[in-house]
Amino acid sequence: MLSTLIYRSRASRTFDLSLLDALVAQSQVRNMTLQLTGILIFDGSHFLQVLEGEPETVNQLYDAICDDPRHDGVVELMRDYAAKRRFINMGMALFDLRHDKPGAVLRAVIKTGALRYNLASDDRVYKFIRTFVEGRWKKQLAYSSEPESWGFLSEAPPFTSPPEQSFLGQPCQFALQPIIEPLRGQISSFEALIRGPNGESPQDYFASIPPDKLHETDLSSKAWALALAKNINIGSHKISINLLPMSLVKVPNAVDILLEQIDRNGLVPEQVIVEVTEDEVISSFDEFSSAIRQLRSAGIGLAIDDFGAGFAGLSLLAKFQPGKIKIDRSIVTDIHAHGPKQAIVQAIVKCCAELEISVVAEGVETVEEWCWLEAAGIRRFQGFLFAKPKLNGAPAICWPHRRG
Repeated sequence: MLSTLIYRSRASRTFDLSLLDALVAQSQVRNMTLQLTGILIFDGSHFLQVLEGEPETVNQLYDAICDDPRHDGVVELMRDYAAKRRFINMGMALFDLRHDKPGAVLRAVIKTGALRYNLASDDRVYKFIRTFVEGRWKKQLAYSSEPESWGFLSEAPPFTSPPEQSFLGQPCQFALQPIIEPLRGQISSFEALIRGPNGESPQDYFASIPPDKLHETDLSSKAWALALAKNINIGSHKISINLLPMSLVKVPNAVDILLEQIDRNGLVPEQVIVEVTEDEVISSFDEFSSAIRQLRSAGIGLAIDDFGAGFAGLSLLAKFQPGKIKIDRSIVTDIHAHGPKQAIVQAIVKCCAELEISVVAEGVETVEEWCWLEAAGIRRFQGFLFAKPKLNGAPAICWPHRRG
């Protein structure tokens, strides 16, 4: 089995470009020993490299490449498998756009390959090479601010901390986690994350519920989330609650029940956002659509949670056009180093900008992730980088500030 890996990186400021030919010569010897084929293209600031070989060998070399201080901003663009090598000669071939025109470089790359020119135009690897050589990739690049230029200061929000004994005997509890706009220093809303009666995970809690009681329990549990918002004196801040889509269908008068819970706890519908998860197939779309219309007519906001991780994200987006979508953590994690994820997020941001839908990136845990996403146009964030969920209360928030 052959593995193909393509990555893009930026020459570090400390790398002496006069040593590039010597670097390639060393890579030539190493790759031949490892039975690897390599294509390296340099445009004066950035590299594009294609590696072909046995999967384990390619992966080990890529791990070492990511740690090489001579370049930074390493972004994996493609990882695939092939029946045979695209580039026949073992080792490393360098193509330098500082000295050769794009057309000449493309022709030279084709000559090193096993595909004829008319077939190469349909091959993904050659498409990546052409896009890089012609410079079209730069139009899609989100240049992030330098992660090392940011520090964080913790600040406790001005909310009440109810005594722990006030939550004893509840069938479930909730942990609050803020969704914030870091550069504006503003809290957008709080998400109420369900926990078991003793703080157990959502998975453990719902696993303890009989299947025929799942949706009824899901809806009724939101009363405790809204009660928590009241107990901490949430004021005019918004609170997001998660609902399985079918809870709005299978529970009679679900929207009326939710409105009664909101009113009982001294809140108004406009400060409540229902996050519909993608974890469940919607089997009754007409009834679900009717419930969504009722929610909106009452003033309750609508968001799609875990967008990109479930069954019906694009369908829900097209049919209901919520006020907010939350990009799933599986797409957010390591996005600064993963080209396919970057392309997906850029498409989401562009689509939502045209539809006037707010975008939240959830599961943000590193400064690098936040910097890339901020540069890509996202303004609202949720994740451990800024605040961990706090059981029965609102946590302190780490706000970013520029060093120096």
